[in-house]
Amino acid sequence: MLSISRFLLKNQAVLVSRQLQRTLSSQTDGETRIAHILKEKFPSATSLKVVDISGGCGAMYEVHIESNEFKGKRTVQQHQLVNQALKEEIQGMHGLRIFTDVPRE
Repeated sequence: MLSISRFLLKNQAVLVSRQLQRTLSSQTDGETRIAHILKEKFPSATSLKVVDISGGCGAMYEVHIESNEFKGKRTVQQHQLVNQALKEEIQGMHGLRIFTDVPRE
């Protein structure tokens, strides 16, 4: 039982280390490309974060975007706008997580 605990702790430390390295490093080409497209589509966005959550291979991304353009729209409509903006890029992905919000007044 103790060896399993050590194994889990060691792997958790490696994961945290990789996440820290990823945080300190620059964006991947895919993250930069997707962020550029979203900035063009949502010029009034007050917050935008794109993260390659596939380990850097570009298969899956997570997008956090806050924009006044989402005001008055249901969540599903907000996500449809993001999906439409990334229509071309989505074809080459395995998955996309989208988190949208409206800026607080």
